[in-house]
Amino acid sequence: MITASESSAPGYPSPLGGRVYADGLNVSVRVPKLATDVIVSIAEDSPNAESGTHSWRHVRLTSRTGDVVHGWIPGVGAGTRYGIRVVGPWDPAHGMRFNSAKLLVDPYAMAVEGSWDGHSSCFGYVFGHELTRNDEDSAEHVPLSVVVDPADAEHYDWSGDARPRTPLAESVIYEVHVKGFTTLHPDVPEHLRGTYAGLAHPAAIDHLTNLGVTAVELLPVYETGDEAHLIKTGLSNYWGYNPVSWFAPRGMFSASGAGGSQVREFKDMVKALHAARIEVILDVVYNHTCEAGSLGPTLSWRGIDEGAYYMRSHNGFAQVDCTGCGNTIDATNPAAMTMILDSLRYWVTQMHVDGFRFDLAPQLARTSTGIDMLSACMSAISADPVLRDVKLIAEPWDIGPGGYQLGNFPAQWSEWNDRFRDAARDFWRGQGGGVAEIARRIGGSADIYAADFRAPAASINFVTAHDGFTLRDLVTYDHKHNIANGEDNRDGTTDNRSWNHGVEGETDDARINELRRKQMRNFLATLILSQGVPMLTAGDEFGRTQQGNNNAYSQDNEISWLDWDLQEWQQEQLKFTKRLLAIRKHHPSLRLDSYALCEPVVGQAAPGLVWFDSTGEPLSLSAWSEHDRTTLAAYLSGSVPHVDRTIADRAATPSFFLMINGGDADVEFSLPGAPYGVDYRRIIDTSEDIGGDAPWIDHCGAGITVSGRSMMLMLILA
Repeated sequence: MITASESSAPGYPSPLGGRVYADGLNVSVRVPKLATDVIVSIAEDSPNAESGTHSWRHVRLTSRTGDVVHGWIPGVGAGTRYGIRVVGPWDPAHGMRFNSAKLLVDPYAMAVEGSWDGHSSCFGYVFGHELTRNDEDSAEHVPLSVVVDPADAEHYDWSGDARPRTPLAESVIYEVHVKGFTTLHPDVPEHLRGTYAGLAHPAAIDHLTNLGVTAVELLPVYETGDEAHLIKTGLSNYWGYNPVSWFAPRGMFSASGAGGSQVREFKDMVKALHAARIEVILDVVYNHTCEAGSLGPTLSWRGIDEGAYYMRSHNGFAQVDCTGCGNTIDATNPAAMTMILDSLRYWVTQMHVDGFRFDLAPQLARTSTGIDMLSACMSAISADPVLRDVKLIAEPWDIGPGGYQLGNFPAQWSEWNDRFRDAARDFWRGQGGGVAEIARRIGGSADIYAADFRAPAASINFVTAHDGFTLRDLVTYDHKHNIANGEDNRDGTTDNRSWNHGVEGETDDARINELRRKQMRNFLATLILSQGVPMLTAGDEFGRTQQGNNNAYSQDNEISWLDWDLQEWQQEQLKFTKRLLAIRKHHPSLRLDSYALCEPVVGQAAPGLVWFDSTGEPLSLSAWSEHDRTTLAAYLSGSVPHVDRTIADRAATPSFFLMINGGDADVEFSLPGAPYGVDYRRIIDTSEDIGGDAPWIDHCGAGITVSGRSMMLMLILA
């Protein structure tokens, strides 16, 4: 066991973590009453070249204020690597795993270096004897906390930074992995590729601004720990949904090296994106940690206060698993809830991010009696004066009891809408069972959100995300191909709702390839022209493939990285996506900010959006219910028309007529408005690469043919 050879000066209880103060290091750690001592182990040099070990200085923290142990250590400055050890009783059956042989990441450290390597010393127990304490010192096999220079932390120069504050209804979200976005980008300098600085490079930002996105949603940038089975196979957790810290930006994404400089580089990235009017949304994981289940490693939280941070079963030893990752954060516990709130505020106030997407968000509302959206944690987040000013996006499901909570989050939250994803996929593969479901999703999912007085922007619409097929793979594979993950293709969902169009995988068949590309344009048009907030997955704008892997979480290689060497058809698809986003940006009728402007009842004219059939007549209730119907049209008003003159009453803001043909055969649509002298112009046609080159249709009430499995958007002018 490790003992301290010296003691600290009293120091200060706040802030928590390690901070440079008066030519020394103040360390403050929250621990439970049963913890008898806290030791700070300081690495006094770099690892020995031959042995790979450090020289250590062990200092006991001498002061305690309530549940916070703290102390000041002279002569310790920025760049220092350290860890903490907590001394106390060993009683795993009652949630106490104190073990001074385990070097722990400071949970409030602003930077972390290294990773755990799977060594037996990283586990608090002896293999095969789960209740027996393992006294091996883990110091040389675990990540270390890093003291960040105050110039990069508290005193970073944010002058000139201005948050874009894009209204959610006007937002276009781009889900992207920091490393994967630029690792293969030819216009980003090689030493910056795959880093925060790479994402901040003009070549990367130019792609985002030219595409038309308003926010990047970054896959987790917290420091992460690999799962034990990945370490054994030589793989790593590329996605990063396995945090070892809720404060430290991931060091592997730093071009400027270790020593805490990743904090400055992350801030530089945010500042550069803000200058381009692009918001930064973080995908955050407050539902579990990398310590896995009861038999997982002891790396931080488990060794500090397992009973406070993790939900445990009634027998005390096992942990409740509502996440599929072995452990579940107990957000009802004040210690855990406080750390979650402190982390969120830190990323907003110190790192200037603009919002969060919460992985498995129902866990924040999970109590001993079930899901409660008025739980202490949810209420604290919703009421916090810092957090209520940023975007809050829920992944509204976890795997625990009652975990599917789509539509149930508080008013200021938005939610990933998987019913939009499923409806779009089913409709375009011919399994939609009519038009009612896809129409509701295109119309903004009022059936899910309107009853609670939420706006269409409550619905974050998506067809693909990091988890699942890419857009290209969605039209290329019927089945997952995850052998590279080393789990015998057992991982990843089997419910892909995909269609390979007759051939599994890539093909040279020109007919199939053209149909696949048209289907990708259909998905893009459905996503971008629907009410709500569109979320694009990086690379879908030009047809990126993961070779059929629908769970590429462990693929830090060409399977996951964006390939910027675009074929001609990919360049055309990129142009098509840009065109769609430009049209959406410039026309408010394609992004209504209120359900009051969406049609509440089929067959009745109302401001904003009215459904029609292919004959040019308002869609009847009976037609709405036809399971074999594959055609649908929508009038989207640029003004607020009179109910009896839906098409005729137009203002300066243009209106649109959207036609959808999900069947194989071409269909002629009648264009409403013959009595009023309406002109139409085709501006989007998914049967072609770009569209927009068709001549004016200048005769009133004209019909137009919409090709099988395609969409057409017409601009309406007087």
